[in-house]
Order: sequence, then C-alpha cells, then structure tokens
Amino acid sequence: MKIKSFFLLIFVSVYSAVNAQQDPMFTHYMYNTLWLNPAYAGTREALTLTAIHRSQWVGFDGAPVDQTFTMHAPFYDNKMGAGLSVINDRIGPTKSTIIAGDYAYQLKLDNKSKLGFGLKGLINIFNNNINTLKLDNQVDVAFASNYQLILPNVGAGLYYHRDRFYAGLSTPKFIQNKLSNGSTASTEQRHYFIIVGGVVKLDDKVKFKPTAFFKATNAAPLEADLTANFLIQDRFTAGLMYRTGDAFGALLSYSFKNAFTLGYSFDWSTANTTGKYNSGSHEIMLRYDVSLKKTKIKSPRYF
Repeated sequence: MKIKSFFLLIFVSVYSAVNAQQDPMFTHYMYNTLWLNPAYAGTREALTLTAIHRSQWVGFDGAPVDQTFTMHAPFYDNKMGAGLSVINDRIGPTKSTIIAGDYAYQLKLDNKSKLGFGLKGLINIFNNNINTLKLDNQVDVAFASNYQLILPNVGAGLYYHRDRFYAGLSTPKFIQNKLSNGSTASTEQRHYFIIVGGVVKLDDKVKFKPTAFFKATNAAPLEADLTANFLIQDRFTAGLMYRTGDAFGALLSYSFKNAFTLGYSFDWSTANTTGKYNSGSHEIMLRYDVSLKKTKIKSPRYF
C-alpha cells in the first residue's frame, strides 16, 4: 500500500471510530446555528438563507471538504419557526449528505426574552467509496466493494435568546446508526452541543461579540471553540478564534444594508499530527435575510 494511502486510511479510521468527533466543524459556527440547534428556527424574524464552504487542511490528501446550506423563517406571528438544512461532508473515500427539517416553538418569557423548543428530523446518505483508494495490491478484497447507507435520525434542542444574549443546548442526532454494512463496529456517535454568545457595547461605533461552542461525545475529549469578534458600525466584523487542542484563526465579515453578509475565515492547525502537513483551512460564508413584512429590516440582528 502506498504511503499516502496508508496515512489516509489511518485518518479515515480515526474519523469513523467509535470514540471520535464525527460531525463537520465550521469556524463560522455562529452562522450555522440551525444545524446545531433546531430551536433556533425562526428567531431572526426573517427568511434567512446561509451557505458556508470549508476547505480543511489544504494540501493534505483526503482532507475534509464541507458545505452547509440552511434556510429558516418564523410563522404563526413569530411563535413558531421552520427550517431546512443540507450538509455535504467529504473526507477521504467517504461522503455524507445530510438533509434535515427543523421545527421550533418560541415561548415568550417576558418582553425581552424567549425560550425555543426544537425538533429535527433528518436522513444521512452515507457513501464509502473504498475502491477509489490507491493500493499496491489492487485486488485486495477488503477494498473491493463500495457501499451506500440511508440513515434516518432525529434531534432536539433548547435555545434561550434575547436581543444581546443567547444560550442553547442540543443534540442533532439521537440514534447511533451503524456506518458499515459488515461486522465493523463503527457507528454515528451522539454529539451534545452547547452554544452561548453575547453583545457588549464598547462605544457608539464598536461592539464586542464573544461566542463559544462546546462539543461533547462519549469517550472523546470535550472540545471548545472560543471566538472574540468586534462589530464596527453594525457592518464590519473582525475577530479571532481558538479551538482547544486543534487550531487558532481569524474571521472577517461585512454586512450590506443589514440584509446580505459576506464572511471569510482562516484557521491554522496547531495539532502535531496534522499541522505539519497542511496549509491551513479556509471558509467562505454568505447569509441573506429576506423581510417577511412590507417594511425593510431596519434593526440589525446580532445572532
């Protein structure tokens, strides 16, 4: 077996192992909230469409490449919300396409805050194209057959929010489906997500937007993404990110007339196992808010 393929197989094995973090990661996690937590659906009081592309570990053979598209909107006088998420995740010879529908009910706690309850239903179309690997022995029967699995799942979440603060707890996938059509014990792991963020006004032009994203799964280390963004004149955002034990990076974005937002991020892996063999990770984010009322969206939505 060729050396590159050997390392790729090790990488894929780690990805699929029982004790691994499996879901795609995004530095722009604060714009991917619907996938993380179905209770977020409809909270922006507009039809919100968001797309993110991530090229991870550029220059590393078989490295992850991910795209996510989400759309959601409120209905029934903003008391409920509905959404759709589509995620493509490719790593080595494996590819997953996840299609999810989300429903949320927003309970008004007082004049400034709400608590959302959300449900997610999804299917994961999982393809393992192992015969595309380059082998020294091309007739190795262990790598001869590809397979596809259709894996249904359900998730749920809670999301507390007000104008300048939010916190959420969720798990997008409750069911631990098998990821193999043979005797391999690889399964989808149940991930638990905690998200929290706020806005602090520093002066008339600058606001501080700290956010955090905590990820936990069985028998794997707790991972956290910690981000410090500065919002200038409610249009331009610049900030820094740190992912525990893995990477640090920078984010930039600009909002056009409070409706269209364009963002870019770069992060560099600090892990010895991957950082030596890649040129960092890149993301591009696009978000568009469509007002559901006759009047335009006047006040900025921070989350």
